[in-house]
Amino acid sequence: MKTPIILGIESSCDDTSAAIIQGRKILSNVVSTQKVHQNYGGVVPELASRAHLQNIVPVIDQAIQLANITKKDINAIAFTRGPGLLGSLLVGTSFAKSLAMALNVPLLEVNHMQGHIFAHFIEEDNLESPSFPFLCLTVSGGHTQIVKVNDYFSLEVLGETLDDAAGEAFDKIGKLMGLNYPAGAMIDQLAQLGDPEKYKFPIPKLEDLNFSFSGIKTSVMYFLQKNQNNPSFISENLNDLCASVQNTIIKALLVKVEKAVEITKIKNIAIAGGVSANSELRKKFKNLEITHNCKTYIPKLEYTSDNAAMIAVVGSLKYERHLFTNLNISASARYNL
Repeated sequence: MKTPIILGIESSCDDTSAAIIQGRKILSNVVSTQKVHQNYGGVVPELASRAHLQNIVPVIDQAIQLANITKKDINAIAFTRGPGLLGSLLVGTSFAKSLAMALNVPLLEVNHMQGHIFAHFIEEDNLESPSFPFLCLTVSGGHTQIVKVNDYFSLEVLGETLDDAAGEAFDKIGKLMGLNYPAGAMIDQLAQLGDPEKYKFPIPKLEDLNFSFSGIKTSVMYFLQKNQNNPSFISENLNDLCASVQNTIIKALLVKVEKAVEITKIKNIAIAGGVSANSELRKKFKNLEITHNCKTYIPKLEYTSDNAAMIAVVGSLKYERHLFTNLNISASARYNL
């Protein structure tokens, strides 16, 4: 029997993406990133949904061409149902439903955060998948969670942010320092030239496995205000500021991962999501293999940000189990694991 070919569609925020997967092997993965939001210092939902409307057809068409297939070869369509921006999700959901109806193929709804986690199960050379059970730190601009993954469809959120996500904190602090949106990559780059111990910012002490990042953001804001008497303070100390901020956020993340390992006794741990592209986080996370005798799993950079390959692989797993979705399904801005 021929291995099924699945089209994945991702449109949860400001990236329009389409991917073709056969089994768990990615044949194509196309991402169109919206640049318009840089002018506003953050994602503007209405502009995002309009851009998805413009991009979704050419992105899907390109994914099909790069995979060297035709629409008739597609056996099912997987799409991001949520969580995310409702307008953006509606574009992807509506298009997926319409195309599934036109091609007379099954529909597969996917949770965006589950997609990030199971990007680790894309089959590629030198890419090892974690064995069950494992812990996954999902960390992005919209979400920060520690998830216990018992099986493909048995996931338990052990802790999550009570306010800002880690990626959101990077972007908001970057804006305070005059950096363009999104600021995470630039902070990572500048931090490599700075002293991570130069400035100290408090890490919230929460007893459980939940996170909080709004206090770090506020602390940085007050610190910068105290140094306003020197109008060049930020520019003169930007590398050290970025290194110190990055060091604080990463410590806040890893202290909870370490605690989760101690509580669960699970030694297989993974990271996923946009912030997992951060070079310092990847290095410190890898060090847990030495300090906590863990086996770590770090995704390829191309699968860290929002992309349809991760949606397609969950779709493939659901297709194998005949976990199909009916055409009455609707997008959901809040969609829990």
